[in-house]
Amino acid sequence: MNKDASNDEILICDASLLADGAKGIRFPVTAGGEDASGFVVRYQGKVHAYLNRCAHVSMELDWNEGEFFESSGSYLMCSTHGAMYVPDTGKCAGGPCRGGRLRPIIVSEHDNQVFWQPDEFVRPARA
Repeated sequence: MNKDASNDEILICDASLLADGAKGIRFPVTAGGEDASGFVVRYQGKVHAYLNRCAHVSMELDWNEGEFFESSGSYLMCSTHGAMYVPDTGKCAGGPCRGGRLRPIIVSEHDNQVFWQPDEFVRPARA
């Protein structure tokens, strides 16, 4: 697989590892030329992926690796200042992210696996 072409999919994980409203999976990316991470979660049966960077302050969201949902499993929450995001849109739902949103990453699920696609900003991680 040619990982430099923007339409190529890159494997994240086996689909069975993502339960609705439960732990997410982090994966390495390069965002705007900087080392970063993305994450994928399952919400209402569908997978959604975002750059692991809060819209309020550019910090990673998860307080323990893969812990992106707040206790009810209804919102993604930044562990630093409590910004809350709607899991299927990435839009701010409350807290200090006022009007902000998470940066989406194109994700797909097929053949019992979850994949992401690079774009002009989020690219494969550097070696």
